[in-house]
Amino acid sequence: MHFHQIIGQEPIKNHLRTSAQNGRIPHAQLFVGKEGSGTLPMAIAYAQFLLGLFSDNPEASELKAAKLQHPDLHFAFPVTTTDAVKKHPISNLFLDEWREFITDQPYGSLFNWLQFIGVENKQGIIGVEEALDIVKRLQLKSYEGGFKVMIIWMAEKMNNAASNKLLKLIEEPPEKTIFLLVTENEEQLINTIKSRCQALHFPALSEQDISQNLQQREQTSEGTALKIATQAEGNYNKALHLLHQDSNDLVFEEWVITWIRTAFKAKKNAAIIQELVVWSETIAKTGRENQKQFLEYCLQFFRQALLLNYKSPDLLFLEIQTLDFELQKFAPFVHGENIIAIEKELSDAIYHIERNGNTKIILLDLSMKLTRLLHKKETVV
Repeated sequence: MHFHQIIGQEPIKNHLRTSAQNGRIPHAQLFVGKEGSGTLPMAIAYAQFLLGLFSDNPEASELKAAKLQHPDLHFAFPVTTTDAVKKHPISNLFLDEWREFITDQPYGSLFNWLQFIGVENKQGIIGVEEALDIVKRLQLKSYEGGFKVMIIWMAEKMNNAASNKLLKLIEEPPEKTIFLLVTENEEQLINTIKSRCQALHFPALSEQDISQNLQQREQTSEGTALKIATQAEGNYNKALHLLHQDSNDLVFEEWVITWIRTAFKAKKNAAIIQELVVWSETIAKTGRENQKQFLEYCLQFFRQALLLNYKSPDLLFLEIQTLDFELQKFAPFVHGENIIAIEKELSDAIYHIERNGNTKIILLDLSMKLTRLLHKKETVV
């Protein structure tokens, strides 16, 4: 993967290219950016550039790196047990799937990766066995005599045991060893890891960059590309899912509308609470990554309703597919006196699900709280 294949992020490309050519290459770097901003493709392009820059045969080296098969290019990423890997899962056991995934979805999310290997109902982690394998791999000498590059994708998924095992290695790596840690949430990394890395923060992609690339790479019409770019909120992965009509959003829409309708019925009928229990149990049966995706969708849903309530239709991009539900009629129930509390409850639920809380209890508690918040009246001045 070459720099020119990366969408936008020109200042970061120029910084990485120039600093490498001038010999300023930090041994541990942290690429921080939200989903779809290009952190992983940039890490791969940078690694490929480094491996070629210091090779006796740059073209051959870059070709191997482009195929993700360079012996001095290493990866670690969240994994879990599958039908094929029933115990002790580590990244090296998934390299064939990983290469295919990166080729197919270079801007893909963790949820996409888990879907790709057929375990979207589980959470992927980077555990201590992975850390031990990383230590083992990096003890070997460079195959081509230049740099060895270790890319750790979704580094925030390292558990404490893995983080502590890698701490010394990241602080004092073997000669000519580069760590590239890629994260969507640096706050979830332990401070001792963060303090040893030089951080690069990636902004969300511009609407122009997303629109241009949809037209060039996906042969999308200009009008459609502009519309999707607005909806994508700087996330190229989301833009692709919108373009190809990702079915998950339809399921999420059904869930949130079912919850809203049940919430309004519950005000006058305590027996309806049982329906909220059933609703919570239905979502709890799906995987934690799916649950977090749904709650992120809910955040977006309520924010769009707020914009509609406060007469900002130009900022709307959510298109409701359910024929008998009108966002316009729901919008007045989301206002300045409840939106902050709604966002807090949804964010708290995501936090607790990430930390393996009891999902049924979390979702039922959330549904009860949101039911009360939706019935909160806005003060008329």
